[in-house]
Amino acid sequence: MAEHEINGDLSKLAVVHTAEVDWQASPSPSVWRKRLDLSGPEEAGRVTSVVRYDADSRFRQHPHPDGEEILVLEGIFSDERGDYPAGTYLLNPEGFSHAPFSRKGCVLFVKLRQYPGGNRRQVTIDSKAADWREGDVPGLQVLELYHEPAHPERIRLLRLAPGAVLDSQIYLGGQEIFVLEGELENGERSYRSGSWARYPAGSRHALRSDDGCLFYEKTGHLML
Repeated sequence: MAEHEINGDLSKLAVVHTAEVDWQASPSPSVWRKRLDLSGPEEAGRVTSVVRYDADSRFRQHPHPDGEEILVLEGIFSDERGDYPAGTYLLNPEGFSHAPFSRKGCVLFVKLRQYPGGNRRQVTIDSKAADWREGDVPGLQVLELYHEPAHPERIRLLRLAPGAVLDSQIYLGGQEIFVLEGELENGERSYRSGSWARYPAGSRHALRSDDGCLFYEKTGHLML
């Protein structure tokens, strides 16, 4: 299979404002995508995407080598195990298979082939019903989505109150963000709702939000 790359160099900053990107066709005629990064075969590589299911979209039963991660952004995503409304987070480990569908349509943030190893736990979290904790700086709330000592990545949702600042720090294992609500700034760039950024290992910066925001954060997975 031919190799493909979209923002494939993990040593470089990558930024995509998804509102400015057109939907592209997928192997299913009723499922669309905006691929943010891709390394490997076009339909079987390591990939991060925003995915849209039209109403009554379905996929056949299929496995997920190296696992998958899903954050439901809009609508209701479903499989044979249940229904997952907007705000639901899923991490499905190596060996997981399902037949996903959406009755009324949905939009997802999806990461594929990034969670190898059969010793990971399966995670399902309703972020709208979960208990958030106060962060270690004023105006920060945190919801832990995934963190296990045997694996490098830490995945969280972070909510910043208006004017809140995350002090400058070094992200030794890199940082990836996807803005869900509001606007986030790092002094040089502004990220509005739908913006995705991947900072390489060793990056240093501060983050702030003048009007408040909610964003997904993944760290530790780009370790030097």
